[in-house]
Amino acid sequence: MKSFFTSQRFLVVYSGVLTVVFSVTVLCAFTGSGRSASFDEITAHRIDIVEPDGTLRMVISDQARFPGVIVKNKEVYAHKDRVAAGMIFFNDEGTENGGLIFGGKKDANGEVSSYGHLSFDRYLQDQVLTEDASEEGANRQVAIDFVDRPDWPVTDLLSLPQNQWKNFVESHPQPHQRIHLGRNADTSASLVLKDQDGRPRIVIEVAADGNPVLKLLDASGKVVSQLPPAPGTTP
Repeated sequence: MKSFFTSQRFLVVYSGVLTVVFSVTVLCAFTGSGRSASFDEITAHRIDIVEPDGTLRMVISDQARFPGVIVKNKEVYAHKDRVAAGMIFFNDEGTENGGLIFGGKKDANGEVSSYGHLSFDRYLQDQVLTEDASEEGANRQVAIDFVDRPDWPVTDLLSLPQNQWKNFVESHPQPHQRIHLGRNADTSASLVLKDQDGRPRIVIEVAADGNPVLKLLDASGKVVSQLPPAPGTTP
């Protein structure tokens, strides 16, 4: 009888040891240095891509878990007006420097909306290159824009109470769009080149009626040359 109980205790201990060894082996498969895991499918609300030292490099997220403005691995502004899913890119310091968002739906009245936005930021500033596509009912637009951003860091703005933002922006140099290439809401297509103050100087357009035009403008916005000439003018 004694040998029976002794053997039973041995089996319990043995099975316990096997369980621990198996658990450690499985854990090491996911956490061990140089190891990797392969999955056919992953379901997640948010995935953070980080460097070995923990520096954030990319966030892929649904709408509910989408991050605010992150500077050097710290969220400095909740950005509650972000109502999209997508991904945010971060530079070597863990600071946001671009992203991709997208969405679309049909409402209860059958009205369709759809959008996509890809952008890249200046260091510690906002977007300098954007690609956008949007649809709101019959209003459809697609555009690529290039923007000059000022030298002041966006953290200077975000460190202030929100009720002071308007005064701050008005008292600091402003961004200026330099190039716009787009399919416009009226179905025209245009390329607009602007000066350093954001004033259109060259416009190449194919109007909604299919007629092409090339315009050269002065700093006040006056057309100084046009091809073909406007009706009633001489070349």
